[in-house]
Amino acid sequence: QVQLVESGGGLVQAGGSLRVSCAASGRTFSSYEMAWFRQAPGKEREFVAVISWNGGSKDYADPVKGRFAISRDNAKNMGYLQMNSLKPEDTAVYYCATGRVGVRRYLYWGQGTQVTVSS
Repeated sequence: QVQLVESGGGLVQAGGSLRVSCAASGRTFSSYEMAWFRQAPGKEREFVAVISWNGGSKDYADPVKGRFAISRDNAKNMGYLQMNSLKPEDTAVYYCATGRVGVRRYLYWGQGTQVTVSS
């Protein structure tokens, strides 16, 4: 069992930066890949980024490539998403997830943190 709690969301101006964090409980976190998703109002939840269990492999959705960076610290049971050059279209609730059960499908989810980018 893994519990995830996101934090660090907020209001930022376009062009600014923000880092959201994901605190995990449970000893198995370091064994799982971890991902970030987001859901904007009226839209489906979409994949943002994923990192392998040891941080050696990362992948990003096209809209965030070159702007966002995913990382993790297994010693602290923490995951991060550094977001730079933010755009209004990045406004969404951001969720971290782990416990992969399929391609872009995860068993454990956090409650989300709101990121709002003003123009």
